[in-house]
Amino acid sequence: MNIKEYKNYIKNKKVAVIGLGRSNMPLISLLSDWGAKVIACDRKEDIGQNEEILKSMGVSLSLGENYLDNIDVDILFRTPGIRPDLPQINILKEKGTEITSEMNLFFSLCPCDIFAVTGSDGKTTTTSLIYEMLKEEGYTCHLGGNIGRPLIGDIEKIGKDDKAVVELSSFQLFDMDKSPKVAVITNITPNHLDWHTDYSEYILSKKNIMKNQGQKDRFILNLDNDITRTLEKEAKGEIISFSFNENGDVLCDGKDIYAFGEKYLDTSDIKIIGRHNVYNYMTAICATYGYVSQSTVKKVAKTFGGVEHRIEFVRELDGVKYYNSSIDSSPNRTINTLSVFNKNVVLIAGGKDKGISYDEIGKPICDKTKVLILIGKTSDVIEKAVRNCGEEIPEIIRAQSYEQAVKIAKEKAKKGDVVLLSPASTSFDLFNNFEERGKLFKELVLKL
Repeated sequence: MNIKEYKNYIKNKKVAVIGLGRSNMPLISLLSDWGAKVIACDRKEDIGQNEEILKSMGVSLSLGENYLDNIDVDILFRTPGIRPDLPQINILKEKGTEITSEMNLFFSLCPCDIFAVTGSDGKTTTTSLIYEMLKEEGYTCHLGGNIGRPLIGDIEKIGKDDKAVVELSSFQLFDMDKSPKVAVITNITPNHLDWHTDYSEYILSKKNIMKNQGQKDRFILNLDNDITRTLEKEAKGEIISFSFNENGDVLCDGKDIYAFGEKYLDTSDIKIIGRHNVYNYMTAICATYGYVSQSTVKKVAKTFGGVEHRIEFVRELDGVKYYNSSIDSSPNRTINTLSVFNKNVVLIAGGKDKGISYDEIGKPICDKTKVLILIGKTSDVIEKAVRNCGEEIPEIIRAQSYEQAVKIAKEKAKKGDVVLLSPASTSFDLFNNFEERGKLFKELVLKL
């Protein structure tokens, strides 16, 4: 369905949009402009300035604990954090209500090729690299999804020869029935098991990114991950694989990255540090191969400084370097981040528990950390993992606030040390998102 057809379809339809966060406000504006009768729904009683904005659009509101009661609509758009099998949503579905999402609509209406990235780790950096490579090559590009801002608000500005690059979470993919031109799964490890019923459901959600591809589409296959390597038999189109350990189409011998047998990129040219970022480059090369030139990849490698909140250098004070890696919302991400540094880290970690194991994080913390400052609900499981690692353990201190954590870090760090925020947990116990957490950390560090 093209945009013109959808406008005719949606006009005068009764539409409910659940969740009034950043992903749905542009959607509500668009649906309202296209003539839909929109009801904006949110569990919160107080939605701040959004209330006046929505009322000015002529949008009805359903707020508070019973926000989904007595809703009678033709179409319901869910926010990514709400499961589509919520009892109230199931009741609507039984009545014939169409259940969809902002991302499903974007995939249905987008006129250009979509490059989509998901995975347990590395998806934000990989998405950013694909975007930077395509943009540097000269394409008109649009970046969004789980990174940046929603693209649905720009849908009428996107041309058929443009490129859309989107990051997708397992929440967004859960009920997706569309797949992109180029689908990337960076890796799959246990994650978000506080939301998904189990690991199998999480894997199925990730696989939705390539489930509906056709023969002319491309799937990027990680041969080094136990789960993703099994997906080769499920791919319906072109497969391009990458590996450190096996003969993938794109591989690395530790020094150079090769693509289809030819030397493609010297890893020393990559500005952002860490073995995990070499993986991210191999993935992005697979996704953009044939779309961008080798010289473009080299230029991006030498100039791209990384994404905000991912091993982001904040400042140096009294010989101590401060890094913000608030995006590290799982143990695997913190393990990857710690691998970049020597045994001189004052680590701030902890946050909301996602129902996943922290057993593997103990040894990397012991190997690289001299002081561990814990804050948040996962403090106990992280400390237990460290104490169980059977090695010399770092000094462990509990903090009650980020202000206190940063103050302790400054007191404990000596010249040549690194103070690192790498929580290994989500931010939702204290913050709305990891960006808010990272920004507070940076503000506190810059005030020292």
